[in-house]
Parts: sequence; C-alpha cells; structure tokens
Amino acid sequence: MKITIVNPQNRSIDLTIEQAMHLEEIIRTYGVTSDTPVAAALCDQEYIRLDQMIDHSCTIFLKDVKDGYGNMSLQYSLSLLYRCAVKQVVGRCDVQICNSLSKGLFTRIIGINPTDEICHRIEEQMRLLVEKDIVIKEEYMEREPLLQVCSKDLPEVYELVNSTTDVSGAYIIEMEGVKDYCPIHVLPSTGDLQLFEVRRYRNGILLRFPDMNDPCHVPPYSPQAVLYNAFAEETKWDRLTGISGVSQLNRVVNTEKFDEVAMISDALHERKIAEIASMIKKEEKRIILIAGPSSSGKTSFAKRLCIQLRVIGMHPLYLGTDDYFVDRKDLPKVQGEHIDYEALSAVDTELFSLQMTRLLGGDMVDLPYYDFKQGKKIFGKRITSVRPGQPIVIEGIHGLNPALTEMLNEDMKLKIYVSPLTSLNIDSHHRIPTSDVRILRRMIRDYRTRGNSPSDTILSWHNVRAGEEKNIFPYCGHADVFFNTQCTYEVAVLKHYATPLLQSIDLGDPAFAEAQRILTFLQYFNEAQDDHAVLSNSILREFIGGSILVK
Repeated sequence: MKITIVNPQNRSIDLTIEQAMHLEEIIRTYGVTSDTPVAAALCDQEYIRLDQMIDHSCTIFLKDVKDGYGNMSLQYSLSLLYRCAVKQVVGRCDVQICNSLSKGLFTRIIGINPTDEICHRIEEQMRLLVEKDIVIKEEYMEREPLLQVCSKDLPEVYELVNSTTDVSGAYIIEMEGVKDYCPIHVLPSTGDLQLFEVRRYRNGILLRFPDMNDPCHVPPYSPQAVLYNAFAEETKWDRLTGISGVSQLNRVVNTEKFDEVAMISDALHERKIAEIASMIKKEEKRIILIAGPSSSGKTSFAKRLCIQLRVIGMHPLYLGTDDYFVDRKDLPKVQGEHIDYEALSAVDTELFSLQMTRLLGGDMVDLPYYDFKQGKKIFGKRITSVRPGQPIVIEGIHGLNPALTEMLNEDMKLKIYVSPLTSLNIDSHHRIPTSDVRILRRMIRDYRTRGNSPSDTILSWHNVRAGEEKNIFPYCGHADVFFNTQCTYEVAVLKHYATPLLQSIDLGDPAFAEAQRILTFLQYFNEAQDDHAVLSNSILREFIGGSILVK
C-alpha cells in the first residue's frame, strides 16, 4: 500500500506499507511528526478515529484543534474524562456541560458546591487517568440499536433521539463505567489528553484546554464576567419560552407553540435593546461602540438600537467602520495573497478619530462612503453634524479595540459586544457551538445576497476564525454590555435553509467532510418548515432574508 500522511503543518511523508496497520501505529513506526497535538484524521474525505485500521492506499490528513472536527473531538473526549474524574472524586452525580467560557467549558456538578480543593482533586484524578492511558471505547450504532441502549442506560439521550426522526445513528462511548453518546469520533485513549486545566469559577467549574490560537498550550486564564452574566440571562430567557433543551424544542417545531416561542424570543430581544437605550440616555453616553464576530447580527442590532433611542427622544447618528477602509492598494494582505479586511490596519483610524472628534465638537463633517467596486472612500454624499447630547452609534468588528477610539474620552463611550450564545444545549453533556450557529448564518446569508457557494463559506471559515481570534475576541472583555443575538428557536429555522446547501457539496469538494460534520450536528434538530412567526425586524432575518432592517 502507498500511503501519504499530511500533518497539520502541511508537511507530507510518502510511505509504502506491506500490511494493514492502525493509524497510530503507522505514525509511531514511521516517525510521522507534528508541531501540534493531533486530534483527528481525514481519509478519503471521511473523518476517522486515530486508531483506525488502514488497509488501502490513501492520503491521510492529520488534524489539530484548529480544525473544527478536531476541536470538537478534543472537547468531547475531555468532557468524558472530566466526568469520570468527577465520579471518582465526589461520587455518582449529574454533571452539566453548560457553555463555553474563558477558553474552556463552564460546567456544574448538581448538588455540589465546588471548592478550590474539589477542583484540584478532580484535575489530579484526570491526570492519573491520563497516565494510565485508558482506552476510550467507541461503537457506532444505527438508530434502533441506539434507542435500545439509550432506553436502559442514557434516558436523556433516548428522549433526544426519540424527539426527531432525523438521527440515523451515533457513537456510544465509554470509559471507566461512564457511558455517553457522541455524534463524532473521540480520541482513542486518555493518554492523548495531556493538556487541560480545572479551576473553580463562581458556582461552577471551568474545564480549560488549548484553542486554535495555540494548540500546544492551555491559554492564560482571563475571567469573562460579562459573558458569564449573558449566559445566565439566556438561561432565564429559555425558561420564559418553556424550552430548556433540544428535545423540548423538537416537540414544538411546526406547532402553534413554536410560533409562541419565536415571538417570545424576539420580544425578549426587544426588551433588552430598550434597556440598553435607556442606559445610554441615563448615563449620557455619546459614542456607542458595537463589535462582535462574523455573522453575530451587529447590523440588525445597531439599527434596532437606533430605533429604541428615537423612541425615548434621542436622535442617533449611525455609521459603520467599514466606510473607513483605506484604499484597496493599501489594504493589508494575509500571507501576501488575500485582502485582510479584518485587520485594524485596514481602517483609516486617523481619519476616523479626527471625524469623531469634530462631530462631538459640533462641526459639520463629510462622512465617507466606501465603494468596494472602486476600492476607495467616496466623499460628498453624507455631510452632517450632531447636536449636543446626540449619540453616535458605531458598528464594526474593531469597536472594542482601544486603538480605534483612544483619542476619545472614555466617559463618553458605551462598549457593546454582540454574539449569538445559547444556553439551550443538545443535552446535559453536549452544547451547541456558537461557531456552528455563526457559520450556518453566514452560509445562508452569503449564498442569498452575495452568490457565495456553501463550499466557499466553509473553506474560508478558518481564516475568518483566525482573524476573530486576533482582532475581536481579545477585546470582548472591554465590553460594558453584552447582547446575545441567539434566538431560542434559531437552529430549527436555519436547518431548513442550510440543509440543501450543505447537501449540494459533493464528495470531490474539499469542503465535503466539514459539510458532513455540520449535517451530523443538524440531525438532532427538527426542521421548521415555516418561518412566518419570525418577525421582519428579527436579527435572524438578517441571514435568512425578509428583514426590514438589512436589505
């Protein structure tokens, strides 16, 4: 057999192997190296487990946590290891994997008030299990055998699978008597899980691990109080809609109850936006900075905020930092090829600061409009001024970067971070990744409005995420307010639009494997056939179409 193995750094090695071997054995025997820990592998456009038997000629791509599948495989594997350690330290109890937070997962042990000592003991037990290099058992089961196993051992999973006919099967994973299901492969053994940290945070425990910025180290800890509060608020919102899990959502999709859930969810958004508008007026803020990652709904939020400000007698000026891009010839590039619109150096910060200062001083200012076809700013079409006390609402990915507004008085600013976060999880141990929701939003919107293929969206997503890690996420801790743009019912609606797009990606397309991973994620949701209950000013409309705010 002739086998080519490509590591995460795109270095390849060609091998000739006489007989079938496990992939891990091939890597060890032939000295295949990687600068980063390997979390998954792709063979013949299909993700495989690292101990998969290789019995034919092929090309195998090794993946680290920069890869979406590799990242989730690591998270699911660590979550199982963590739950085993919890059971062995504090006894049999329910563990909830709640949401992402502080470069890790925020978890709760039901009935246990975590202490620093308990967290230390859990981490030590995890490291002991890693040292033992225990095999993580994994078996794929079709739907009916899966239901039989879950009815006995995993009642919550049984309820989930039974709530939709779309789940065709899943992996049953087990280690040290702890059993669960998993939609994708996990790592073969605990010995593969070397990098993690356990620490107490408020009423829960953080399980932290490497991210795509640095797959070789657990990143420095930074508390995210604003983000934590946003998740807590979302949990309250879910209670008001009566939906606390995907199985409950599935049972109301395409019923009158679903319409009610949609209307309540959007009404909660409106109430929150009204509260922010009142805060702006009460605190006499003049510069309202709105930032967030790709497909977070910044534009719809900003325009709805402007409407609420007008309702309470204020007359905001709205503008976007995209209109301050430098000329195309001066735009920075990624690796000397693609234009990097997400770098701060792509923005004419000097002009921006000058014009904001003049506006606040009451001067008449010629605001630019950026013509993307010509690749330059156009002047003379928007000459304006603002009255004393009139707020300026500024939307753009760099809104929270201090370098953008360092010339402006801090007391004038209100910094708002916008992103779709959900406390509505698939079940107690499997969360809905924010990045998956955002890529679905972006795929649907860009196909509809820009003619971008779903394959283009998937293949460019890594660069988008890398830009966010560099230019957006480091500054989210500067936010005064967090606005969660997630709608409780959202994935059921997105599935209707995204499924045919993802299914159109064929086997020969380099985006095929990732498309299949996303389709696997979507199979746990019933599809909303009708979105008539989604209001025309809903943030979701920015992506699926029909918005009165974003054309």
